[in-house]
Amino acid sequence: MNKQPCIILTGPTAVGKTACSVQLAKRINGAVISADSMQVYREMNIGSAKITPEEMDGVPHYLIDILEPEESFDVYQFQKRGRAAIDTCAREGRIPIIAGGTGFYIQALLKEVDFSETTGHSAYRELLEARSLEQGGAEALFLMLQACDPASAEIIHPNNRKRVIRALEYFHETGRPISAHNAEQHQNCSPFNYVYFVLTDDRQKIYDRIERRVDQMVAEGLEEEVRRLYKRGLTESNTSMKGLGYREWFPFFRGECTREEVIRNIKTNTRHFAKRQLTWFRREPDVIWIDISAFHYDLAAVVSHMLEICREREIIDAL
Repeated sequence: MNKQPCIILTGPTAVGKTACSVQLAKRINGAVISADSMQVYREMNIGSAKITPEEMDGVPHYLIDILEPEESFDVYQFQKRGRAAIDTCAREGRIPIIAGGTGFYIQALLKEVDFSETTGHSAYRELLEARSLEQGGAEALFLMLQACDPASAEIIHPNNRKRVIRALEYFHETGRPISAHNAEQHQNCSPFNYVYFVLTDDRQKIYDRIERRVDQMVAEGLEEEVRRLYKRGLTESNTSMKGLGYREWFPFFRGECTREEVIRNIKTNTRHFAKRQLTWFRREPDVIWIDISAFHYDLAAVVSHMLEICREREIIDAL
């Protein structure tokens, strides 16, 4: 049975996924489906490093600017919307390029992970959410996760309250760790004929680019962007405000830290995030690592190399 072809293009933050995805799409009549949990939100452009219309260069993009910051977004919604975008690409004769750094989202879409085993609206979840808001509550919940599901605790950040609670709720309702469920779902046969590229580079160079990117965001008005959202009534409890570059500003707005501390925290948290991304992708069995330094940072050469692999995998016809 013929499967829908698609290309995954991912890697740690600041490695160059956005520019690469556009060049690749232009070479193969492709469209880009964003696998980013923050770029779905309108009015959140600087902190999410959202691609601009000029940078899109005529390439169709999906799952960008589709929600208001007050709305919630999760992996289940991404899975549904992402599949709908892939179906649209198929009807239009385009090859979908799933580009972004959220590995869990990509896995859920590729392997059609089943999220129906628990209700997601239990009284236990409400209890955990209330506890997370208490002083030291988030840390206490993460310790619970380490005790019942150490594998999940290795890849979920302690401050990612939503995923910590989801994992604890799953264990409470089923008696088994969600990491085991995810591992089983990962074995699902994908409905797609895909190739999974992970861009990478020397770790220190990635960190240096993160430093420069944060400085550039601040210069472009990141503080003002977040302050507008703060004045609009958004808080750390909103899903949109949990993103890097956003959540760090709220203590500053309340007078609890300095502006310099905010910027330093964004850089530190982003470096830690990049490290976790690399850890996630190393656990994926079918990825193709592409070290951009081996191509002397020549994006056209990187894209040509990916196209060769796509032809070998019969993702695309010879161009």
